[in-house]
Amino acid sequence: MKAASGRAQAGCKPAACVRAFLHGRKIMKCPACFNELTEIQVGNLAVDVCQGGCGGIWFDAFELQKVDEQDEAAGEPLLNVPHDEQLVLDRSRKRECPRCSGVKLHRHFFSAKRGVEVDQCPNCGGYWLDAGELAMIRAETSQTAAGDQARPSGMSTEVIRYLYRLRTEQNRP
Repeated sequence: MKAASGRAQAGCKPAACVRAFLHGRKIMKCPACFNELTEIQVGNLAVDVCQGGCGGIWFDAFELQKVDEQDEAAGEPLLNVPHDEQLVLDRSRKRECPRCSGVKLHRHFFSAKRGVEVDQCPNCGGYWLDAGELAMIRAETSQTAAGDQARPSGMSTEVIRYLYRLRTEQNRP
C-alpha cells in the first residue's frame, strides 16, 4: 500500500504549469494526497479533481449545491473519479485549502443527519470531498427529500403540539 506523505510532490507537469500560467491560475495540489488537481468541466460547472490519486473533489463556494442531489445530472460523472485504490490517507491530519495559501480546512458534518464529514475552507467557502462522499451526500439529500414529501402537511409534529398547547391554555378559566 502507498501512503500519502506529508510533503507535496516536487514541481508539476510542464504542460500543466504552462496552461496554468497562460490562464492566470495557480496549480492546485490535493489537500489529502498532494497530487496535482485536474480541472474538469461537468455541465456548466468546472471542478478540480484528484484523478489517479485519492479521487477527491474540490468545489469552489456554491458549486457543491449544484450537484448534491440525485436528480442533478451534472453530478453523475463526479461519482466515479479514477483513483488509486492502494492509496492510504491520514484522516487525522489537518488539510490545507488548495485555493487559499496557509488556510486549514475545517472538518464538519455536511448536514444534521451527521452521516458525512466534509472539509470546508473558512476563508473562500470551498468544499473538499474525499472519494465516495459525494455519493453519500446525494443519497442523504434524497432521503431527506423523500421524508419531506411523505409528511402530509408543512408543519412538523412539534409545531402542531405547540399550537395545541397554546389553544388549551387559552381555553382555561
